[in-house]
Amino acid sequence: MATSIVGGLVEAGHPADCIRAADPFPESIERLQQIAPVHVCSDNREAARGADVIILAVKPQVMAEVCRGIAEAVTATAPLVISIAAGITIDSMLTWLGRETAIVRCMPNTPALLGCGASGLFANANTSDQQRAYAEQVLSAVGILDWVPKERDLNAVTALSGSGPAYFFLFMEAMIDAGVAQGLDRETARKLAQQTGLGAARMALESDVDLVELRRRVTSPGGTTQAAIENFETAGLRKLVDDAMQAAADRADEMAKEMG
Repeated sequence: MATSIVGGLVEAGHPADCIRAADPFPESIERLQQIAPVHVCSDNREAARGADVIILAVKPQVMAEVCRGIAEAVTATAPLVISIAAGITIDSMLTWLGRETAIVRCMPNTPALLGCGASGLFANANTSDQQRAYAEQVLSAVGILDWVPKERDLNAVTALSGSGPAYFFLFMEAMIDAGVAQGLDRETARKLAQQTGLGAARMALESDVDLVELRRRVTSPGGTTQAAIENFETAGLRKLVDDAMQAAADRADEMAKEMG
């Protein structure tokens, strides 16, 4: 995800030589430098020193260690800190970094790798309007974004867009398997399912009518699509989706408590 953000920033016109990166894995740094010739630092403290914005793109399990390691640099220059780590609350980060730190939490998703991600953002009270605007500038480089009014709302963002790509992948898997069961070869079924997903997503984004109307336009009375939709509804698809997303949100809440 960090690589995607850096690539998006450079493509948007940010000079690569103004970006510093630290990573314990040489192969990750090598991949990053293939995208942009950023300045590579030997450790996190060096990367954070004097920065206007610090992006924490680390595993939740190491966030406490990373934050404590850069706390002195954060206290010295009061940068904006952006975290894309799931399950780490702002209160926890304030404990590690200092209570006055300006923090934006971001919940992105994997399509950010293609520049078409969807992110939910929340800023704490220490974050100025200028810093919020800068967070938007940085994170819009990898897709669309929207602010949520409460930090807890990021759990719902996680359940909807954070985990959402996997739901669509699973549904396409099921469509492909069903196509094969009905006689198509797997490669043909895969191409048809993937292109159908892409086309439907583009119609949803680019059309001036809502999803209900788009669905109705495909669903002729007494036709094949109606037969399929009725089967989905009878089988409780909506309830299944609601239950699954609630499970994801609940797990996000549990993770926040475990990591805190």
